Amino acid sequence: MPINVVAQQMIQPNTGLADVVKKGLRIRVSGLNIVDFVVFNHDNLRERFDASRTRGNQGKLFITKCGYLISKFNRPMMKIVEDTYTEGTHDLEKGMCSAYTYQRKARLGRMGEYPREIREVPDHGCWENLSQVLQPWNILPEDIPSPFNIFMTMEIDGKTGKLGNTTIRPSKMAHVDLEAEINCLVGISVCPDLMIDAKPVEVVIFES
Repeated sequence: MPINVVAQQMIQPNTGLADVVKKGLRIRVSGLNIVDFVVFNHDNLRERFDASRTRGNQGKLFITKCGYLISKFNRPMMKIVEDTYTEGTHDLEKGMCSAYTYQRKARLGRMGEYPREIREVPDHGCWENLSQVLQPWNILPEDIPSPFNIFMTMEIDGKTGKLGNTTIRPSKMAHVDLEAEINCLVGISVCPDLMIDAKPVEVVIFES
């Protein structure tokens, strides 16, 4: 457990959390399943995380330790200072789930894509979770950026560009530590993650 803890919370599956991480502080996300993670400049909420600039400025599709989350203003917002997820990669391509995506798959008869039986289609997802927890800062749902999907390993075909879901997740409790380069507002959603049985995720904000 990190020392000098500022805040600590356990987030249940298909729920979210938003909190401020001031410049120089770190946030640790620990879990076994997908976590949708977004960032805003707390001093100017119009500046937000941008997955495309994060990929382009670093010339890679996957980021890990020593990589940065980059804003729409092309500024580093957070730096990954520790990453214990060794089985796969984190995702910057897939986006986030929502009630609509689940309902559409159900209408099209695509719930069989998942490796286990889905008895109940979720009535909300990460889009709704983030919209709710960011509401106190007057952030509109349409202003929420595509996320950094922690612990989400995707298969990417280098020739066709086709994206494929996988069941690759941490085999034991893993964590990612990010240090704030600026004053940040972070939004976190624990994905319902229909590929596996989703479990709670721990979030700790602490001094570096």
